Amino acid sequence: MIKNYGLIGESLSHSFSKKYFEEKFSNLNLDNYIYTNFELKEIKNVAEILNIENLFGLNITNPYKTSIINYVDSLSIEAKDINAVNCIKKVNNKWVGFNTDYYGFSQSIKPFLEPKHNKALIIGTGGASKAVAYALSKIGIDVFYLSRNVNAQQNVLGYNQLNKHVIEACKLIVNCTPIGLYPNINDCPNLPYEFIAEDHLCYDLIYNPKESLFLSKCKTQGALIVNGYSMLQLQAEKAWEIWNDFNVNF
Repeated sequence: MIKNYGLIGESLSHSFSKKYFEEKFSNLNLDNYIYTNFELKEIKNVAEILNIENLFGLNITNPYKTSIINYVDSLSIEAKDINAVNCIKKVNNKWVGFNTDYYGFSQSIKPFLEPKHNKALIIGTGGASKAVAYALSKIGIDVFYLSRNVNAQQNVLGYNQLNKHVIEACKLIVNCTPIGLYPNINDCPNLPYEFIAEDHLCYDLIYNPKESLFLSKCKTQGALIVNGYSMLQLQAEKAWEIWNDFNVNF
């Protein structure tokens, strides 16, 4: 029997997941496993995909990590708390949503965190940023967001509010936007990089290019930099674990 898996997103030409899982299927001699990229212009078109015969699991990427929630039957505890889903599996003919971004980010940043990283500035407010904020909050790090849409009650700052005090206070800066993603490698978040220093840890969820312009500018200031490749590997492995564990809790 053919077993179908895949990825849902808006633009997937440079996707990590398809190559990763096809190599996994090959290494495990799973010749009957197929991984397909499903590019959707609107999330409502996902309903047709969810009815594909012998479809067992999907990864979800931008910009549908929040809107996919309306098309699943239930959520794991983490996905419910984060309010974002990047992995779904079929259980008893029902679709269950999970969040493996939270796990991937938690595990990948753990070796680099120090007590001085007690405040974080998260660039972006999308599905990935929600998972990052959830992971950091779990370990007691205060979180502030940076977005074009300011919301003081939810700790969302505007770009015009960034100054030396904010940057110096937030020793951890995480880019959760696609700004700088290939092929737009000459783009970067509009930050006052001159205030970033050696005691900063700067993390970019982007993995292509390996060193984004954001990371390059931070490194020039002496900061420790980390890209998102390890996070992607870890969240993909967690998705594989979820797809193959019929006793997974949710």
